[in-house]
Amino acid sequence: MVAEFTALYEKRGKWIVATVAEIPGVNTQGRTMREARANLREALRLILETNRRLAEATFRPGELRREQVRVAVAT
Repeated sequence: MVAEFTALYEKRGKWIVATVAEIPGVNTQGRTMREARANLREALRLILETNRRLAEATFRPGELRREQVRVAVAT
């Protein structure tokens, strides 16, 4: 699955702070833009994987049905 999100970056002292606008809790930092981008991708991947596992754990075995959902979001 490939999805697109909005990355926000701000220089704070010697650090570049990064967050994903659409998903609270996806935050990181790096000394360079390259490092901040890489750290943000990893943080986003971990949050999405963890959220999926936690959501699936709430369903009874055999009762889970999966399907993709697509939405258009104004930018």
